[in-house]
Amino acid sequence: MSPLVTLVSGPCAQLFTCLLRLGSQQASPLQLHTGPAAQPRTTTRKEGAENVAVVEPSERHFYQPVWMLVGAVAKQLSSSGRPTVSVIPSARVVKLTPDKDYIHTGDGKEISYKYLLIALGIHLDYEKIKGQPEGFVHPKIGSNYSVKTVEKTWKALQDFKEGNAVFTFPNAPVKRAGAPQKIMYLSEAYFRKVGKRSKANIIFNTSLGGIFGVKKYADALQIIQERNITVNYKQNLIEVRAVFENLDKPGETHVISYEMLHVTPPMSPTDVLKTSPVADAGWVDHKRYPNAFGIGDCTNLPTSKTAAAAAAQSGILDRTISLIRKNQTPKENYDGYTSCPLVTGYNRVILAEFDYNAQPLETFPFDQSKERLSMYLMKADLIPFLYWNMMLRGYWGGPAFLRKLFHLGMS
Repeated sequence: MSPLVTLVSGPCAQLFTCLLRLGSQQASPLQLHTGPAAQPRTTTRKEGAENVAVVEPSERHFYQPVWMLVGAVAKQLSSSGRPTVSVIPSARVVKLTPDKDYIHTGDGKEISYKYLLIALGIHLDYEKIKGQPEGFVHPKIGSNYSVKTVEKTWKALQDFKEGNAVFTFPNAPVKRAGAPQKIMYLSEAYFRKVGKRSKANIIFNTSLGGIFGVKKYADALQIIQERNITVNYKQNLIEVRAVFENLDKPGETHVISYEMLHVTPPMSPTDVLKTSPVADAGWVDHKRYPNAFGIGDCTNLPTSKTAAAAAAQSGILDRTISLIRKNQTPKENYDGYTSCPLVTGYNRVILAEFDYNAQPLETFPFDQSKERLSMYLMKADLIPFLYWNMMLRGYWGGPAFLRKLFHLGMS
């Protein structure tokens, strides 16, 4: 019997551990690298271990949304990661052959499948910025997007004396699109805390044409003016010495001197997907193969690439596949829900939640566009707890469950 296969790489790996209901203690010969540590107790009965194979290359798994707080020393890097084997074992996929229902792994194995679930994440393209990634040897440059460079952000903050502190947003798809702003707000708060704010000229150079894509939260983010932060739109970092191209006038560039530079890298589909038949321009397209499904950052869904979006997708995908396997028609559609907790200081968050149409889709019975301590505590402490202890164990139904719970309580 062909197994139900999950390809996992990056933050979505453990969402699928929840989604696929990894079963008992024993694996069949076709099952690849599944073991007791990856198997939630409550989900033994749904699929059975003999029907599931999991392919995941990483030796260590990180809850990456915490890195924004690590870069401003609000959290320790060690708190963001655990050995991958503690939540899901390790292997690497190198090729997909969907016309024959096979995947190929780095150790030369071919694994057949009946249903293919793809969570291959997104690739960081630091090398597309001239002078990177080697530029990170300089102490003034950091990036919260890599485990290798996130602590350099904190080092650059500590060493800052006076001058320009520059934060960038690239002209490419990105995951955690709010993160470049979050570290900027935290840096501004840090400079105020240590008495350096008057010596810091904070600059946000973004390739976008606005501060945020949802008007309600964009209006709330006018705090950027109150905090005397300079925003330059349609500016794309092309060289690590802070050379920016004006996207409204291609070819026109200018250089900014800096005392600190936070780099958000361009991103793209993983190499496995760039030439794969399951993909549309490198992103997983659900319409290409009826037995191949994607989730999270690797898909072509027109929504923000966040862990919250993947969590919302996971419950729907779980129920969809269950119905398809029973030859029944799926009844649910993903509405594009995603969330971006906009950290605006060491104890304040604006919790942005919205759908495909950039309309607010809020969980709590209050105005989430206001900065709140409660939302900061949820971002910094509650959500990581839910991730490690509930989502990865199959106990968390995603944000829709919580939203319904609150709305029922108010009715």
